[in-house]
Amino acid sequence: MNVKDFLLAISAIESERNISKEIVVSALQEALAKAYRKHIEIPDALVRVDINEKSGEITVYQQYTVVEEVEDDELEISLELAKRRNADLQIGDFFEEKVNIDGLGRAAALLAKNVMKQKIREAEKLSIYEEYIDKLDEMVIGQIESVEEKFVVVNLGKTLAMMPKAAQMPNERYVEGTNMRVVITEVNRETKGAQVLVSRADAKLVKRLFEREVPEIYQGIVEIKAIAREPGERTKMAVASKRDDVDPIGACIGPRGSRVQVVIEELKGEKIDIFEWSENVPDLIKNALSPAQVSAVFPSEEKRGLLVVVEDNQLSLAIGKKGKNARLAVRLTGMKIDIKSRTEIEEKGVDWQGRYQDYLNELEAKLQERREREAAKLAAEAAAKAEALLAEKLEKEAQLAAAKEAALLKKAEEEAAKVAMVEEVAEVEEVSEDDSSVELEKVIEVKEEPKETIAWDKAHKRMEHVADVNIKKSEKVIQDVEVEKVEKRQKREIKERRDYVSKFEKLADATRPVEKKEKERDYRRKPKQETEARLNVAEILKHKDYEIMPTYSEEELEEIRRMEEAEAANTWIEDEIDFDEFDEYYDNE
Repeated sequence: MNVKDFLLAISAIESERNISKEIVVSALQEALAKAYRKHIEIPDALVRVDINEKSGEITVYQQYTVVEEVEDDELEISLELAKRRNADLQIGDFFEEKVNIDGLGRAAALLAKNVMKQKIREAEKLSIYEEYIDKLDEMVIGQIESVEEKFVVVNLGKTLAMMPKAAQMPNERYVEGTNMRVVITEVNRETKGAQVLVSRADAKLVKRLFEREVPEIYQGIVEIKAIAREPGERTKMAVASKRDDVDPIGACIGPRGSRVQVVIEELKGEKIDIFEWSENVPDLIKNALSPAQVSAVFPSEEKRGLLVVVEDNQLSLAIGKKGKNARLAVRLTGMKIDIKSRTEIEEKGVDWQGRYQDYLNELEAKLQERREREAAKLAAEAAAKAEALLAEKLEKEAQLAAAKEAALLKKAEEEAAKVAMVEEVAEVEEVSEDDSSVELEKVIEVKEEPKETIAWDKAHKRMEHVADVNIKKSEKVIQDVEVEKVEKRQKREIKERRDYVSKFEKLADATRPVEKKEKERDYRRKPKQETEARLNVAEILKHKDYEIMPTYSEEELEEIRRMEEAEAANTWIEDEIDFDEFDEYYDNE
């Protein structure tokens, strides 16, 4: 079944109603499964719907449970029959058979349509709920869709919100198509859809407007501690600063009242009283009843609230028009307040000044007790923290001591291994030159032994390094000796070429005096200097102050011996030839 057009419609639903494609495809699968069950009139049938989003093909499979003995042939299939079609099936697996849904009846198609609508509505309701539940108590901009007698419908973009009569401001007139700022007060999940309620009369709207206009409130430097509001009439707001250098009241009012004036214009001229919050109850009530001057605040005799004493000329100002000022003070402080004039309280014979002072002393004692309790709590926390730090420090010191001890033990083992190695090397040095090859074999054998410890490995590397140094020094000594021998041979050859006289030179020089010839012959007949004794490299290395002997393999030692023998055999050039004899031969001729 090709439903490319239907898949395009699914994409349109996804974009318009903000529903993911997976949800729409899942709804389509469930709708087709229910429609096929209704078509075959088997409510318990197992149906699987496969939708290929690329090709647009929809395939429906009816599933049968593989059992040993079939009890219901509409839901089950025998293992023998299932294995004929698929040899991999086992008991408990599902055998799937492709079915044709082109012939679905009208009732089945209508059922699929209704299921699709229901699933899409549920998904849409859930999507709206999840989006606006995160914006609860937040300020948004909406457009008035319609104005009814008991409510106003506000379009928020993705859904329609309702603003009841109680959430409207009495001094405002709402016109369709007008944009306005509202605060979301409630989000419900109902059967017909998600319902969002908005308000213009809620005190949270004033709070959000100040957060928008006052950067200190948005940054958290100034905090709105309490707020009470009579929509369209008056708002009282208590603020506090977390920094001593910031005035909370001045920050909310702004330069020349620019910040608070923007809020007043948004609220259509609603008056706003801003005062500083205080933890002291009498001071808070005095600030809340401003602009009236309060003389005393103390608990009533019944202990059901607070009795506020004002001067006679301040009574009406404290109560306010229609009790508005007193009502806002009660909402803001959360306490029951009874306002009495000074004359009235004195007529009853109440010592209001003494009771006021006693109340202040009681509050001071409670405040001191709370401070001591907080100080004790902080001290206990500090002590616990210090104890934990001390325990941690002791544990670290113990770990460090254990690590040091392990390091010392390891170092001692390394030193012991070095001492053992030095002793073995000393034994090698004590052997004579003739036995050097045998000891070198021992050193090589020691070198090839398996390394059991790190200390042995370090000593072995040190031995190899020293051996390399000794080999290089030996090679340099040998090279120097060879160079010296070559230089002497070259000098002798030059001297011989200079003293050689041909027959023609002798005939030409026959007239020379005999004495001169005798002197030259004497010069030629001078005894030849003794050849310097050959240097024995092994003897030189033996007397050198090295730690160990160089290490050679058997092949290298044999090559060294052959070279020494060859050099010894070539000394006949210098030792066995008598050059004076050849000189006499040429003289006779």
